[in-house]
Amino acid sequence: MRQERKLIMLPGPTNVPDRVMLAMMKPMINHRGPEFAAMLGSIAEGLKYVFETKDEVYVLTSSGTGAVECAISNIIDTGDKVIVPTFGYFSERLKETVARHGGKPIEVPVEWGEAPTAELIEKAIKQEKKVKLIAVVNNETSTGVTVRDLPKIAEVAKRNDALLMADSISILGGDYLPVDKWGVDLCVTGSQKCLACPPGLAMVFASKRAWEVIDKKATKPPYYFDLSSIRDHWLRKETPCTPAISLYYALDESLKMIREEGLEKRFQRSAQCAKAFYDGFEAIGLKPYPAENVRSNTVVTVKLPSGVDVSKVREIMKERYNVIITGGLGKLRDLILRIGCMGIISEAEVLTTINALENTLADLNHPVKIGSGVEAARKVFR
Repeated sequence: MRQERKLIMLPGPTNVPDRVMLAMMKPMINHRGPEFAAMLGSIAEGLKYVFETKDEVYVLTSSGTGAVECAISNIIDTGDKVIVPTFGYFSERLKETVARHGGKPIEVPVEWGEAPTAELIEKAIKQEKKVKLIAVVNNETSTGVTVRDLPKIAEVAKRNDALLMADSISILGGDYLPVDKWGVDLCVTGSQKCLACPPGLAMVFASKRAWEVIDKKATKPPYYFDLSSIRDHWLRKETPCTPAISLYYALDESLKMIREEGLEKRFQRSAQCAKAFYDGFEAIGLKPYPAENVRSNTVVTVKLPSGVDVSKVREIMKERYNVIITGGLGKLRDLILRIGCMGIISEAEVLTTINALENTLADLNHPVKIGSGVEAARKVFR
């Protein structure tokens, strides 16, 4: 029985273009052969374009969490101090990752819905001294908050002889993030978010400053996530272990599509769609969860009115209107809705989602003026 196709408006995985899906139907090849080497060369150039760097970006067959673990485990030795601002579910996971690899996380707590600032980070680093790494979730997927101070935090890191790592899993390729220009030392992302690929691949960037630390690290990293080994194989256009070849085909095609569109146009498209979402939701009485100055352009979060059941909203939107969204994580599980605004997002997906939510609220007997949210969003596109 053929499954009905639904509109996936999750903060990952996201909708994948047919062109990318079709690329995965190419035949298997030898991952030690010239065909794979040629594809890896193409991917390498595409990733440099998306990360806006002259240095290499490495691909892992893993989830984005694997890329986070790879970056941390290649930098941190036992007892190393790592400043981790916590302002959501994934930043708390980042703190735990540091601790599991023997690091000493220095937590900088920030209210959920707000973002850490360069001033907060500098205050923490001055108090602690000898901090090896500042690890920041660039876009907190659980709250829809973007750390707009990231370039200033990079300056703080450099002034204090520390490295800066940015977990950019839900933002890279959907908003401005030039790693070379801003001075980000480690940056990771995943295939299933703004790059509009299926899940299963992760990317890791390391600056020259980061490599100086990696090459002097006292303890060896995990075998599978050994960046030095990955780098050595990358130079030969290979991977240390068997890659997910079909997903590499998809990534190569997705990166070609991004270059064809152009990063600037892609960022503008995402920002316009995000504004349409925020304006549309506010028009039907839903308040965005994050503070306005830190609202994400790739993950839109809104508070649900009191008495409206998150699970019922999701169920009706999926079963009756064929639109899939999700609720919150952790302490926000039953309080907010989260919607992906990434990848191939356009006016059509935005209006369809808002229309589905309007009708769902009406179905649940919540007072809402049908069409008001759609009309507010349309004004943004006009």
